[in-house]
Amino acid sequence: MNVIETSLPGVLVIEPKVFGDTRGFFLESWNEQEFAKAGLTMKFVQDNHSLSTQGTLRGMHYQLNHTQGKLVRVTQGEVFDVAVDLRRSSSTFGRWFGASLTAENRRMLWVPEGFAHGFYVMSPQAEFQYKCTDFYDPGSEQSLAWDDPAVGIRWPLVPGVETLLSAKDRQGKALGDARVFA
Repeated sequence: MNVIETSLPGVLVIEPKVFGDTRGFFLESWNEQEFAKAGLTMKFVQDNHSLSTQGTLRGMHYQLNHTQGKLVRVTQGEVFDVAVDLRRSSSTFGRWFGASLTAENRRMLWVPEGFAHGFYVMSPQAEFQYKCTDFYDPGSEQSLAWDDPAVGIRWPLVPGVETLLSAKDRQGKALGDARVFA
């Protein structure tokens, strides 16, 4: 696999080795030994899978307790996936990184603990799968405003398509008002 560093220390784009022929393809989306060789020694406790329609924006989520690292990928369609550094002590605090994840490019994004995470569906629909390093804890979940000008995420919104948000995500806090990590 190929591990690509991003502008946010710890956030990584991972390109798995894909074996293909006339029958289709095969890849390992997770292999503890191979990831450990690349210095990635996380332990996963939960897998999640979502299906979303075009224009859906899920995020920007994080948990203050039971913080989650996430290894994310798309198995159908295309999303623009984003991580925002919420570690106040970090030199990149409040900065974001985004990448296009598609079923075709088979790229994955590693979003470590201490970051808000979200994605926007660009294709007619998308299936999104991710592994988490800790369990979902609704009592500690937070939501950063997806459109906070202080963060300035440049979402590639599809023209003429309504941005679909959950009630929780419409209530996301601005970076200046959000509870963040030390």
